[in-house]
Amino acid sequence: MKSFTLNGDLRAAQSKQELKKLRAEGKVPCVLYGGSEQVHFSAPVLDFKNLVYTPSVYTVELNIAGKTYKAVMKELQFNPVTDALQHIDFMELRDDKPVVMEVPVKVSGNAIGVRAGGALITKLRRLKVSALPKHLPDSIEVKVDNLDIGDDIRVRDLKLEGVTFLDTASSVVTGVKTTRNTAAAAPAAAAPAAAAAAPAAAAPAPAKK
Repeated sequence: MKSFTLNGDLRAAQSKQELKKLRAEGKVPCVLYGGSEQVHFSAPVLDFKNLVYTPSVYTVELNIAGKTYKAVMKELQFNPVTDALQHIDFMELRDDKPVVMEVPVKVSGNAIGVRAGGALITKLRRLKVSALPKHLPDSIEVKVDNLDIGDDIRVRDLKLEGVTFLDTASSVVTGVKTTRNTAAAAPAAAAPAAAAAAPAAAAPAPAKK
């Protein structure tokens, strides 16, 4: 998985007024948990632009007061009125402990059914997985080349070394559906075939003289 580096400043567990002042200064209060102790820190809101506002998923290398931590974002809070970033919880990663994350789905290929006029419908844009940090993927690639109209790929069809998929096994990730064009084309295509298969009419018998 891709890594993102973030520099933070230590802070004490603060009151609501102190947190409000911190945000007014253009900083985001954060908490790192999952290790031997919780670490309260803050970082400039602009430093989160390429971490938060992106479809990609990263492990985060936190540099705080001379110490380095490897972590992932677990919970983000936004202002309900302004949509400004308010708070982030990070979870510290351990090499021997699986972590649960949502990873984006990346659909690739040109489905047979799409070439025949069907529509590719992707229902799950992210999948919840459990894996050790070394096995965490940047994305889950789903190849659709062999999908015909009516075919789909479900969670149970996906295999990735070291990764356990946590969504319902029968959930459809993506599939090819019939469209109005394919439905209308079916009877038109069937008519010539039916005509060719019909037996030729018997020739009339010659008239008697």
